Amino acid sequence: MAETHTTPGRDPRPYQIAVLSTLLAYGLLWLDFEVALLQAAVSVASALVTQRFCSRLTGQRFDPRSALISGLSLALLLRTDQLVFAALGGAIAIASKFVLRREGRHVFNPSGLALVALMAAGAPVWISAGQWGSGALGALAVAGLGSLVLYRSARSDVTFAFLGLYAAGLLGRALWLGDPLAIPLHALQSGAFLVFAFFMISDPKTIPHARAGRVAHAGLVAAGALFVQYGLYEPNGFLWSLVALSPAVPLLDRLFPGERYAWTRVRLADSLPHPQHQETLMRRMRRRAALALGLALGLALPWDALAFCGFYVAKADTQLFNKASQVVLVRDGDRTVITMSNDFQGDPKEFAMVIPVPTFIEREQINVGDRKVIEHLDAYTSPRLVEYHDPDPCLRTGGRLFEGLMSRKSMPMAADAAAEQEAKAEGVTIEARYAVGEYEILILSAKESRGLAGWLKQNGYRLPAGAEPVLDSYLKQDMRFFVAKVNLEKHTKLGFSYLRPLQVAYESPKFMLPIRLGTLNADGTQELFVYTLTRKGRVETTNYRTVKLPTGMDIPTYVKGEFGDFYKAMFDTQVRGEGMRAVFTEYAWDMAWCDPCAADPLSVKELRDLGVFWAKQSGGPARNVFVTRLHVRYDGDHFPADLVFQETSDRSNFQGRYVMRHPFAGETSCSGAEGYWRQVRERQEREAQTLAKLTGWSLASIRDRMELDRPLAGGGEPAPWWKTIWE
Repeated sequence: MAETHTTPGRDPRPYQIAVLSTLLAYGLLWLDFEVALLQAAVSVASALVTQRFCSRLTGQRFDPRSALISGLSLALLLRTDQLVFAALGGAIAIASKFVLRREGRHVFNPSGLALVALMAAGAPVWISAGQWGSGALGALAVAGLGSLVLYRSARSDVTFAFLGLYAAGLLGRALWLGDPLAIPLHALQSGAFLVFAFFMISDPKTIPHARAGRVAHAGLVAAGALFVQYGLYEPNGFLWSLVALSPAVPLLDRLFPGERYAWTRVRLADSLPHPQHQETLMRRMRRRAALALGLALGLALPWDALAFCGFYVAKADTQLFNKASQVVLVRDGDRTVITMSNDFQGDPKEFAMVIPVPTFIEREQINVGDRKVIEHLDAYTSPRLVEYHDPDPCLRTGGRLFEGLMSRKSMPMAADAAAEQEAKAEGVTIEARYAVGEYEILILSAKESRGLAGWLKQNGYRLPAGAEPVLDSYLKQDMRFFVAKVNLEKHTKLGFSYLRPLQVAYESPKFMLPIRLGTLNADGTQELFVYTLTRKGRVETTNYRTVKLPTGMDIPTYVKGEFGDFYKAMFDTQVRGEGMRAVFTEYAWDMAWCDPCAADPLSVKELRDLGVFWAKQSGGPARNVFVTRLHVRYDGDHFPADLVFQETSDRSNFQGRYVMRHPFAGETSCSGAEGYWRQVRERQEREAQTLAKLTGWSLASIRDRMELDRPLAGGGEPAPWWKTIWE
């Protein structure tokens, strides 16, 4: 085999290890990645151990550098609640380098292949694409660090070709849809995307040798990523595209011959055993890898999270917020049931709603729900306040989301042929017309936004400024429009004093929620609560950062009477801290139980009413139903794109929970009482500082409200001698 030439001292791996380690530390310490340090250590250790084993088996010198890069990449991207899969990811990544080889080098990017293999096999793993957020400064930092690595490896052309071609595709899509440039810019600022561009597609051992081949490879991967992301509606399209197209690299090498890359000046033939011996070793390793994979999958058992305990005393439900809309999303595979509860208040004759839907809707797919079920779900998942009472120390022995387009006054729905002709003249097709409860519903399609906007205006809808480009974008994505108005006569007969929620069931690979129309009609920020009910686990957004609220904090007891004010101030502080660019997880739990319960779990009947079609009447709690409560404050500037979701395999329990600890209320006279009261004072000072940090309230005023300068109710001093004479 021919010798491979490189310039001495240009091995980029030490720089790449340093950069990836820095990014991991940044994510763990500053961005609060939902990955434990132990999981990251397991991924890295597994990669190193597998590298050691495979090197010894094939008679090669052990070199930890590539294994460290793969392990760190997995620690940055792989998410799982079972450590065995973190270990399995590292093993698959490194073993693939020794087993899947062609012309003396591995075929796939190791960490990319491990991630795709685990996800394709249905393992409980996922990638939190929005974990880095989308801040421009963070994007530039990652790009700068990545450029350093690429400079050292002399393979920057593939990265910048991929970035340029992918950005051109996003920009072209936005121009074709008529979307604002904020949407493609938002996608390009994703930290996970930049990590892929700078540290995965640029792997010099898996890309073509010649520059022309690398540019062609970058173009193919970019096109594949766009197809997977926007054609198949699968998140992490760049990873799937890279793995799918890696086998085509040898063909590009033949079309565009070039000098082979090596880390250092070595003869590749000298580092490998005899070809016949190598083939035998490869067969042996494949058998062992299959056995190890089967054993790991057999041992993979879920870990139960520790339960909370205490007494529920207050909750932070949606009624605390004005202009709040509630949406329930039931999702299993491509099947979705959406329940929409609007904050509309006023005369029903002025209500009108226009919602983009991804497919044609038949009558049986629409239902009018019961608002009480949503209220029950709200109470069950609300952040809550719990309280504890210290024992006697002397006894111790150790809205508006879907209002999108509102009409000033009701116009009767056209039901005659003339109305149909009028719609066709505007390029609008009334595909279906349904009467569901007190609602009259149309399913519309159109050729262009101008005609749709004209028809809506003629039929009594008031379009906010900027509506036509948004309508045009949805039309070009083959979306229909679900239009609902209230039938006043039926509404009066039914006797409801409020508008009941509308429900729609449909099947589509798009797991998203359209919010752009709602932002057009807003007079400020809006609150949105999304409750998801799924089989596998927690739901998060893929195009925005999903953050868990601070929880488990001890706060002063006086907050019990002001819990609503506390929660709003705390949420305001968290929103500001994330630059109003994050979606917050307030609750994630198995629907079969809770601890403590702000309300009883929903019954199977209630879940069925919400559209949980797999819930079966069994006489007990529902099985395989996991609820996630997401809360987002948004406007058009900070949330330019619709929300896109993914279901993860994370079944760890989480609730926004805040704790009050009441000091002992009786008299204390034992020798240990003085130390107890001193600890109480220290605890109360910590509670005051915690409350100030969470809410931004003045620490001095909090201390004043807690009366920390007054003696404690329990005395803090031994009881007078005469109080115990006649006990």
